[in-house]
Amino acid sequence: MTMKNLPELVAPVGSVEALRAAVENGADAVYLGGKKFGARHFAANFTEREMKRAARYIHSKDARLFVTVNTLVKDSEIAGLIEYLDFLRDIEVDAVVVQDLGVLGHIRERFPDLRIHASTQMNVHNSEGVRFLTGLGVKRVVLARELDIMQIGSIFEKTGSELEVFVHGALCYSYSGNCLFSSLISGRSANRGRCVQACRMKFTIENNEIDVSSGHLLSLKDLCSAEMLPELVDAGVAAFKIEGRMKRPEYVAVVVGIYRRLLDRIREGNFYITWNEKRDLLQIFNRGFTEGYLRGERGGMVNPGSCDNRGLEIGRVTGVSESGVEIKLSTTLCAGDGIEIIVGGKTVGRRIKADLTRGGTLKIGLKDTNRVPINSVVYRTSDAQLISRARKSYERR
Repeated sequence: MTMKNLPELVAPVGSVEALRAAVENGADAVYLGGKKFGARHFAANFTEREMKRAARYIHSKDARLFVTVNTLVKDSEIAGLIEYLDFLRDIEVDAVVVQDLGVLGHIRERFPDLRIHASTQMNVHNSEGVRFLTGLGVKRVVLARELDIMQIGSIFEKTGSELEVFVHGALCYSYSGNCLFSSLISGRSANRGRCVQACRMKFTIENNEIDVSSGHLLSLKDLCSAEMLPELVDAGVAAFKIEGRMKRPEYVAVVVGIYRRLLDRIREGNFYITWNEKRDLLQIFNRGFTEGYLRGERGGMVNPGSCDNRGLEIGRVTGVSESGVEIKLSTTLCAGDGIEIIVGGKTVGRRIKADLTRGGTLKIGLKDTNRVPINSVVYRTSDAQLISRARKSYERR
């Protein structure tokens, strides 16, 4: 296998710093949004001046720039859309990622030189959908996330089209592009880039007013398909996409760097993933990992216990007193690490002030310790050394 037919590694960029993190850690392409028409309104995003600089920087590194124009657009916004697309053409972006068929039509009519990628929000899940879009001038389709690997392979065999697939990051509880939950409860539409992430909230199931189940009942685990990459290559996938435009630059650096190494090993014919790489993927951010729909999984994808980063288990509560708890450590901790423990259904965090060795005991002061059961799990949600290594990989020297 040669580098030429390896899938492109496409990285999420929500800020200028994340842009450097992605490119310096081996991304072949990045996707980012401007201040308008992007489905991640609450990311830092890019001003037009920043985007112009980003384009120069990315192209100087022989990487590609994809810009998200993937919200649903109102008639009153068309003039602004045309002006924005004109700007994107002028700075020579490599593709625009589109959800709205009306936007696609305007690009074809007015900017035929702009390469179009179909967003996953189009919910394309079969060969007919791919053929329809390629017939409209779409060059790449980002498939719906609800497909398994056999279905992806079948779509490629039937169409031969460029297919992009998410390989890592957050999953949406709803079908790609069809969630109206946010707009119904808050007036903020996910398809206008303003999702309140209603699926990450707490819910209760009641039967005859009796609480049957409660927790983050719609909160899906994060996708991690690192060990599946060779199969996805064989299925004909043209691009591997990492989710995370709302994530910190260090997350981008760690995840992109690991997936870059994995792709390089496929090219070399010696694929493997190390224990340290698995640990770092978990540590930098996870709500629990799943291979999800790619493996045809339909159950076990929800993590009702938490909607936030769980990091890694680092110990258990072995003692409880009025002033706090004692934790038996199963791994070494370093000064600056962040740990969390669940107290009465709420997360309580602490920052470690000194290095601690595996097998040692950590004492922390807490209120309401009567709600902390013995053997409660304690997590490291922030690894100071991992964050430091990530920053060094992209900071200016």
